[in-house]
Amino acid sequence: MKTKAVARFVRVPPAKARLVLDQVRGKQVSEALQILPYIPRAAARLVEKVLRSAIANAEHNHQLRTLDDLTIVQAFADGGPSMKRVQPRAMGRANFIRHRTSHLTIVLSDERPSQKPGGEARAAARAGRKG
Repeated sequence: MKTKAVARFVRVPPAKARLVLDQVRGKQVSEALQILPYIPRAAARLVEKVLRSAIANAEHNHQLRTLDDLTIVQAFADGGPSMKRVQPRAMGRANFIRHRTSHLTIVLSDERPSQKPGGEARAAARAGRKG
């Protein structure tokens, strides 16, 4: 079964959050929790909070007790609203500053990825073309 956690209106730009999410996407939950404290970005702390929330949702909503089976199947950052600010500059001009926000989403699953039919044939055909 799939379990989801969403953090909305997070004060981090989506591009910076995607850099962190790319490093944990597709990994086991235990491995991702070990990686995140060592990522030197502020977004890593926020992603870790969302990941722990998704784990708690899996435990509470689906009575899942073994976290070894959980895998991060989807992790993405959508853009939220921008807070618009004005900074005064010389000679009466103004610079506009946009403080971007994100909506962070992490989806966990305990299902094993199934191989699509014909996948072996395609892999063999690719290997044959290379040689």
